[in-house]
Amino acid sequence: MAPARLTVRKTYKLYIGGKFPRSESGRTFVADGDNVALASRKDARDAVVAARAAQPGWAGATAYNRGQVLYRIAEMLEARRAEFAALGVTGDELDAAIDRWVWYAGWSDKIAQVVGGANPVAGPFFNISAPEPTGVVAIVAPAGLLGLVSVIAPAVVTGNTAVVLTPDPQIAITLAEILATSDVPGGVVNILTGKYAETAPWLAAHADVNALDLTGVEHGELAAELERAAAGTLKRVLRPPAGGTDFTGDPGLRSMTALLETKTVWHPKGY
Repeated sequence: MAPARLTVRKTYKLYIGGKFPRSESGRTFVADGDNVALASRKDARDAVVAARAAQPGWAGATAYNRGQVLYRIAEMLEARRAEFAALGVTGDELDAAIDRWVWYAGWSDKIAQVVGGANPVAGPFFNISAPEPTGVVAIVAPAGLLGLVSVIAPAVVTGNTAVVLTPDPQIAITLAEILATSDVPGGVVNILTGKYAETAPWLAAHADVNALDLTGVEHGELAAELERAAAGTLKRVLRPPAGGTDFTGDPGLRSMTALLETKTVWHPKGY
């Protein structure tokens, strides 16, 4: 008789620079019976290095191209619905997450027209304001696929790169597998699994992180600690609304505009 076959169990690793490394510390933890990498502060630093290296190229891509990439993510998510359903994601949440990628993809080449433009000035000059990405954004993500998509998509569609801390490792790393096969350049999105309290303070204080999104922080004391850490490098900090965020509603433009800087240039008119 043939020996009984042992199932190859999946290990959920980190996602840094377009690759899936184990934690440099070798540490793991168990989540719902699965073995998951426990990110260290060294992993957080590696993720920031990868995000910084990828940011100029991603910001320099055309808005149309970024929109195509986000739409490709939606296509791949649609094709892998069964995997997320097996992780407990409902059909309605999957539909909303896919639609959210498409929605942000559509804004890629429109947001500049909405928040930028020509300013009236006295004198023979053009005065033009144009949005630019903030840079590297550290995100403490909320639970659930829709919440995760709702914080990553607005950050990257406008040319930022992201380092994401997630409370749902299986869902987040499965999404990372989609990102890795959807023409997203390595380093644009980096995902760390583990404990917020251990890695978030290092990201908040990191001098090469430009903004901090605290949407997924549920404890006010930790949020205040992270804000204080971010103040040392003058980071932009995004706090969720007092009543929490309803990810099923209209996302609006705030999630995108909050991570944009405005550059204003003067140019003499020709004669």
